[in-house]
Amino acid sequence: MSKRDYYEVLGISKDATEQEIKKAYRKLARKYHPDMNPGDKEAEAKFKEVTEAYEVLSDPEKRRQYDQFGHAGMNGQGGFGGFEGFGGFSGADFGGFGDIFEMFFGGGGRRRNGPVKGADLKYNLDITFEEAAFGVEKDIAITKNETCGKCAGTGAAPGTKPRTCDVCHGSGQVQYAQNTPFGRFVQTRTCDKCHGSGKIIDQPCPSCHGEGIVRKQKKIHIRVPAGVDTGSRLRVSGEGEPGLRGGPPGDLFVYVRVKAHKIFTREGNDVICEIPISFPQAALGDEIEVPTLDGKVKLKIPEGTQSGTYFRLRGKGIPDLHGYGRGDQHVKVVIQTPTKLTEEQKNLLRKYAATFGEHPQGVEKGFFEKMKDAFMG
Repeated sequence: MSKRDYYEVLGISKDATEQEIKKAYRKLARKYHPDMNPGDKEAEAKFKEVTEAYEVLSDPEKRRQYDQFGHAGMNGQGGFGGFEGFGGFSGADFGGFGDIFEMFFGGGGRRRNGPVKGADLKYNLDITFEEAAFGVEKDIAITKNETCGKCAGTGAAPGTKPRTCDVCHGSGQVQYAQNTPFGRFVQTRTCDKCHGSGKIIDQPCPSCHGEGIVRKQKKIHIRVPAGVDTGSRLRVSGEGEPGLRGGPPGDLFVYVRVKAHKIFTREGNDVICEIPISFPQAALGDEIEVPTLDGKVKLKIPEGTQSGTYFRLRGKGIPDLHGYGRGDQHVKVVIQTPTKLTEEQKNLLRKYAATFGEHPQGVEKGFFEKMKDAFMG
């Protein structure tokens, strides 16, 4: 099973400070510590995982190497590793029984310096409500590692090339024999001289200093499809970090965040908006203009409309992300009560109210009878 990203394990961003890394680790270490979870194998595994992540990210050099190459570039520097006797292995990522057999008995194990896919990158993109509804094309800028153009990724100065390591003979690994009371064991380890690359660079490239990669800002053109919402994820293939030893590059994942709209809200593919109307419009009926994503449209308000009534405008919502038509727009009308009236307007309203007698129009008589029963018995 592949390892989780160390930043994800600690629940921090890739630009987290040293203090943030330490704080996140302390919180998780307390939560999963074996003393706090006696007999809980899952908590024990998580404790080892967060400790391994902290051991790498708290060390500036290990963190730099991890940011560039991911787990494949650690060369056994992080984690628990190690043989704890025949009782078990403490967190070592051997990748299967074949690796365990190779570690203790040697033999034709798999090479660990083959091609490795580059790390994936993440980008947060903010777009407007309308852009989310109808789609948009954007140019974004990301800072990423790229293959050095001066040395074509070899890490060697122009006119030179890396030579095969004379210790491991290009395998990137060396074997160590150890005699024990149980017999002679042969263990395979990463070559100390070439650090697992199998190559030695005598004259490093002056541009990338022998790394074979350089840090650059790159503009990428992306297409956001119609119907996306906050949390939607777009994949841009091949725009992640470069691969190792001829491996393919990783991918860029763009996470969409939609800005709030002044008028509209969204529920699925439907659009909701609230429109104020006056009491005369509600009582007598009217035809009003309503804003939609496609522009203004006419909406007929029937006579006697109550405050809070919803009207549906079919096909005026958000296009479906998978192309299955569009949602609707729901218009909620709210009757506005005037706050500043002239004396003449107040007198007219008093005369209007008097025409309904004891009770105002629209309120059932039974309501007042219930109130009398409640307070007078």
